[in-house]
Amino acid sequence: MLTAHSVDQVRHAEAALMARLPDGELMQRAVSGLTSECVRLLGGVRRGAHGRVGRVYGARVLVVAGSGDNGGDALYAAARLARRGAKVEAVLLDEARAHAAGLAALRAAGGRVSAAGEWRYTPTDLVLDGVVGIGGRGGLRPAAAAVFEQIAATDPRPLIVAVDLPSGIDADTGEVAGPAVNADVTVTFGTYKPGLFISPAAEHVGDLRFVDIGLAPHLEGAPVLEALEPADIEALLPTPTAESNKYRRGVLGLAAGSPRYPGAAVLATGAALRSGVGAVRFVGEPEVNAGVLARYPEVLIGDGRVQAWVVGPGIGPDSTDRVAKALATDLPVLVDADGLTALKQLGQPDKPLDRSHPTLLTPHSGEAARLLDDAAWTPEHIEAHRLAAVRELADRFGCTVLLKGSTTLIADPGTTTVRVNRTGTPALATAGSGDVLSGLAGGLLAAGLHPLDAAGVAAHLHGQAALDVQRRHPGRQLIAWDLVEALTAARVAH
Repeated sequence: MLTAHSVDQVRHAEAALMARLPDGELMQRAVSGLTSECVRLLGGVRRGAHGRVGRVYGARVLVVAGSGDNGGDALYAAARLARRGAKVEAVLLDEARAHAAGLAALRAAGGRVSAAGEWRYTPTDLVLDGVVGIGGRGGLRPAAAAVFEQIAATDPRPLIVAVDLPSGIDADTGEVAGPAVNADVTVTFGTYKPGLFISPAAEHVGDLRFVDIGLAPHLEGAPVLEALEPADIEALLPTPTAESNKYRRGVLGLAAGSPRYPGAAVLATGAALRSGVGAVRFVGEPEVNAGVLARYPEVLIGDGRVQAWVVGPGIGPDSTDRVAKALATDLPVLVDADGLTALKQLGQPDKPLDRSHPTLLTPHSGEAARLLDDAAWTPEHIEAHRLAAVRELADRFGCTVLLKGSTTLIADPGTTTVRVNRTGTPALATAGSGDVLSGLAGGLLAAGLHPLDAAGVAAHLHGQAALDVQRRHPGRQLIAWDLVEALTAARVAH
């Protein structure tokens, strides 16, 4: 399980570790990892002022350094590169407050130093963003923004490496409140920071690299974020045994689709069948039933014995009775799409759902805004404050919530740690993609997974299926049916 910790947790862990180490040792651990990553990048960069750079010697490196330890990390790393023959220049945003020891090391190694107001861009292969670290709040200040505007305007643009995190993003929340560095690579130290995984900040990170500096034993309290990795997916996925039958594997009840949206029923059913359940029992209008059976003759039609319900995908506006019936059972229930709209008609969102049984809601930002029913929580505000939004939804409704969108986040009510999904692609923003996710997550609920795990595994496999399609068919427009066909391969791969 990958974990990410808050700024306060990192600060306390650093203090505890530094008390056990010689002065400056912790910074040099970070610098060593950062330098190694820069050496690797300079050995294979295919763009820049001089085409392919095959070695550090002669490479042009620019450091944009703010005050504090983040600037110190960048300056020390640049000094090490200079000693290996790189031509290094540092732009100081505030010379009086620059990290003194790091600056001295760079100068001793032969690096040039310029003040931001006097600096002009010259062809460069690699830029180190050492403007501000995890304590930064708000966007880039004008001097830093002006420097990176010059860099961004060049052609070819140099490779930008962020030190610990891209300057201008919020380390704790993933919010971006102004100009921010768009990194190609981010080298982070000690533990991951939540903002590296949550949009809109995640869009500034580029490729993420981790440097272990020995912080883990000193991190206290629950992480802010956790992400399932392939080994976790493999451990959670249900596997049939010799004693399995369709009921032991799980039967999912699925109320989806309508004459207006018949495709939602087919997509959700297909994904559910590929989730590993023993059977899917479909409940819908006669013409929708016929369409599902024509594609999937193994589906059971009509009410009967099930282990979980999915209700809502494409079901249409008149779905209140069906949602209420599902919620009245003592079974796990996933509510999506039109089913979420029905919650308001059932007396929500004025109070938490009155259920003691597992419940999973899967809204996108527009549906989340309607659920919260608060002028402050617009879809745009939710997209910009995704971590706060998913926690608010989970606490408000008293159940597990999967918030779809640029970053998929999953929260249980009253818990500190939110689960983030790290697979996927913007191509998933296509009609029917959410129906596939609902069917997949519902099948995992029926197989016995806790809603948090069912949502996490489903989001991971859903995103991996999209990536698999893009890898096999580069340039082809992704459609939801591609995901259904790819889910078997994505499941087997884990």
